[in-house]
Amino acid sequence: MNEITIVTHDGNFHADDVFSVAALKTIFPAFKLIRTRNLDIISEADIVIDVGGKYEADNGRFDHHQRGGAGARDNGIPYSSFGLIWQKYGLAICQDNQAIANAVDTGLVSVIDAIDCGHAEGVSQGISLSQTISMFNPTWQENSHFDECFDEAINFASRVLARFIASASGGINAKDIVANAIENADDKRVIVLEKYIPWKTTVHALSDEALYMVYPAPSGQWRIQAVPVEPGSFEDKKSLPSAWAGLSNKALQEVTGIDDAMFCHNGLFIAGAESFESTMKMATIALQA
Repeated sequence: MNEITIVTHDGNFHADDVFSVAALKTIFPAFKLIRTRNLDIISEADIVIDVGGKYEADNGRFDHHQRGGAGARDNGIPYSSFGLIWQKYGLAICQDNQAIANAVDTGLVSVIDAIDCGHAEGVSQGISLSQTISMFNPTWQENSHFDECFDEAINFASRVLARFIASASGGINAKDIVANAIENADDKRVIVLEKYIPWKTTVHALSDEALYMVYPAPSGQWRIQAVPVEPGSFEDKKSLPSAWAGLSNKALQEVTGIDDAMFCHNGLFIAGAESFESTMKMATIALQA
C-alpha cells in the first residue's frame, strides 16, 4: 500500500484526535501525518480527522464540528472524531471480533466522545483520559512544539488503546471458562477456577447461587473471594466470617483451625491460604458462618 496522508487540525489537541490517529496507526503501517487547517491541504488528504466540516466515512472524512454534528449512539452520546473512526475501523483493529470492538467502544471510545462533545451525563468523575491527553499540550511556560507534543500523546494513546483491547479480549475469552466452572462446581455456592481470570460479569449473568470464588494466586497460593451483590459493588452476597477480619498467619490460623491460613482482608471480601485444600476449608467454614 502506498503511503497515505492523514490530516488533523494543528494547535491545541484533545483526546479524540489523538486517539483517532493512534487507532489508525494499528492498521496503516505507514502514513504521512499533517496537522493543519489549510483547506487546500485538507482537500488532498486521504483521511481527515476532526477538521474540515464533513463526515463522509466512505471518503475518509471524519469531522463532527459541522452544524448538526455527526450523529449519536442509541444512548444519546454524540460521536466525536474518535467514535467516527472507530465505527469505520474498530472491527478491523480488533481482528474482526465484534464483541471486543463493542467492549472497547463502551469502555473507552464512547467516554472520550462524551467528554469531547460535552455530554457529561453518565461519565465518571475524576481525572479522565481526556484530561490526561490534554496535559500533553505545552503550557504557556514551555517552548515545546505542538506537533512534537502531539506525537508524544499518540504514543501514550496507542499503548492505552492496546491495553483496552487486550483487557476486553481477556474478559470475553474468559466467559466460557467461567461458565464451565459454574456448570461443573460440586457446590454451586463455591466456584473453583484453575487460574485467575475475570469472572464477575459471567458469574452474575449465569449464577444466582455463587457466593465465593476460589482460585490460585500468581505466587501459587490460593484465594477465596466473596461474590459482590453486583459487578462493581463493595457489598458482598455473603462476607467472610467477621472473626477473621484483618487477621494473618498465626492469628488467623488459631481462629480458623487451618494451619496454613495466611490472611483475611479487613473488608472480609478476600482471604488466602497456602494450599487449595485449606482454601476450600475456609469456604466450608464461611458457608456455615
